[in-house]
Amino acid sequence: MSVYSLTGKKVWVAGHRGMVGSSLVRALEQRGDVDILKAGRDVVDLGDQAAVRAFMKRERPDTILLAAAKVGGILANATYPADFLYDNLMIEANVIEAAHREDVGKLVFLGSTCIYPKFADQPIKEESLLTGALEPTNEWYAIAKIAGIKMCQAYRQQHGRDFISAMPTNLYGPNDNFDLKSSHVLPALIRKVHDAKLNGGKVTIWGTGTPRREFMHVDDLASAVLFITENYSDAPHLNIGVGDDVPIRELAETAAKVIGFTGEFDYDTSKPDGTPRKLTDNTRLRSLGWSPKISLEEGIADAYGWFLENWRDAA
Repeated sequence: MSVYSLTGKKVWVAGHRGMVGSSLVRALEQRGDVDILKAGRDVVDLGDQAAVRAFMKRERPDTILLAAAKVGGILANATYPADFLYDNLMIEANVIEAAHREDVGKLVFLGSTCIYPKFADQPIKEESLLTGALEPTNEWYAIAKIAGIKMCQAYRQQHGRDFISAMPTNLYGPNDNFDLKSSHVLPALIRKVHDAKLNGGKVTIWGTGTPRREFMHVDDLASAVLFITENYSDAPHLNIGVGDDVPIRELAETAAKVIGFTGEFDYDTSKPDGTPRKLTDNTRLRSLGWSPKISLEEGIADAYGWFLENWRDAA
């Protein structure tokens, strides 16, 4: 039996225009039994405390799925550390405090597995949080997300609020960022393979191709988030992932198969491999009864289809 029902509830998806938020909206629309609240920056600036409080008092959502965040890659984190720390702290602090003031029944705060120590044991268990130093290239974002976890726990402890946190693994899918200057591994690979298919030549990949990474389609994440909203109510945060990883070399070969690229990959071994492995332990989530449904090949095909239809430089 569920601990909380979304049926008939007014659900605010904060950050509905992003990859995660838009997937949550699609999943809620498919349910068809909730009132979805969407509000862009033109409606409410989540960094403005007074504006958030006024919006919440006016709209009175029953449930909040907090997917809004300032995000970016290594270069952005290194260039704007103060912005990444301040903006993300303000977003979560304003929304969580206003949720408490307006007696919101359920809040789900979404972070990232970058919250874990750089050298955490693999697979990474939730208990690894705060047991070691963070990866320096994204510590500002990670520290803000750790603060969000702790805020949810603090409001639960002091005020009895049903605020929970979930930390997704590497995500990809519709509405991803395919800009080679700022995208993550999988969308960048899709873009490179697509370009090589059109223009010829090899696809260059940094490192040896041996590091292993975990990838989850964003629609599987949305499914998991709605599941835990209704079936989980406890202080510890939950990892959300597929529980399996692949070598970068295999990832590249799968992308080539999906896209129809028959050329070669060039592995630049003068470039660093990075962390040998980064895999989340999903034991807690699976024990609740949820498991992912979208295979890597199926997911890449879906992401590539969206890229072809929507990305301005795809043709």
